[in-house]
Parts: sequence; structure tokens; C-alpha cells
Amino acid sequence: MADTRNSQDPAAVDNVLAERGSTYGPFQNNADAAQEIKSALRGGSSWHTLPSIEREALDLIATKLSRIVTGKPHRDNWIDIEGYARLVLR
Repeated sequence: MADTRNSQDPAAVDNVLAERGSTYGPFQNNADAAQEIKSALRGGSSWHTLPSIEREALDLIATKLSRIVTGKPHRDNWIDIEGYARLVLR
């Protein structure tokens, strides 16, 4: 059986994009929400004093938050958020 997730197969990429769209809603909506959250984070007075690992974790958490608010509830997003927080704490 062929790997349907092969990135060299345009149909496979289209299938993944369709799957993500049905879970998280239109990418534009997700992008808009993520950028608003990230902008708010960058507006904080301590943003530039945070180490890169904390800023990156916050960016990734913001992306997961945007997926939560623009798509269907998906437990994996919460697990990922917990994981990014743990990485910072390590």
C-alpha cells in the first residue's frame, strides 16, 4: 500500500490539507487568530527579556490556542500545550 502522506504526491498533500481544514477550520481563520494572539504576547513588556525557548513555546502555544478556537475540539492540542510548557520547565 502506498504512503498517502508522501509530500511529493500533490494528491497526498491535498488530502492532508483537507483533513486539517475539516478539523481546524479554514487556514486563514486559524492564521488570523494565531497572529492576534502572538501580537498580544509580543506587546507584553517582558517579551523581549524572555529566553528564546520561552518565546518559541509561547508562539507554538498560540498556534495551538488558535486551532482550539477556530476548529473542532481536539484533545491533542491541549496535550501539545502541556508538552511545550514542560519543555520550558525542563
